[in-house]
Amino acid sequence: MSDHELRVSKIRDGTVIDHVEGGQALNVLAILGIDGSEGFGVSVGMNVPSDRLGRKDIVKVEERELSQSEVDVLSLIAPEATINIVRDFEVVEKNRVTRPDSVTGVLSCPNRNCITNAGEPVETRFDVVADGVRCDYCSTILRADIADHIDV
Repeated sequence: MSDHELRVSKIRDGTVIDHVEGGQALNVLAILGIDGSEGFGVSVGMNVPSDRLGRKDIVKVEERELSQSEVDVLSLIAPEATINIVRDFEVVEKNRVTRPDSVTGVLSCPNRNCITNAGEPVETRFDVVADGVRCDYCSTILRADIADHIDV
């Protein structure tokens, strides 16, 4: 395969999520709620060579553009990701994800004693900190296992 040959074909319209840390593509699909039953064309490249990351994953989703809340959650597990919006085979918008200051209602707190797990009508809220996210209610910090607590 030459340096300029594509491993996965171009998409006509949709979103390309590039520069995802190697091994996280399946978590990206889970965050987006994609399990194959939606009818979207989906291409996944895992652990492909990358100058910036060494190894990276790439996810292409046809006929779908991501919402800002989806991008915010993706930024928690893929802080180096680039979101490319494609229309008629051309990239019309290219943005690097930025981590939000906080996320609400998308993560579950691992602390069984947290009020968010007590059956109360309280929506989870986490502050994004340098090394993970911190629950606003009980101050539990999630670091490496954030993807395991995504509740979208």
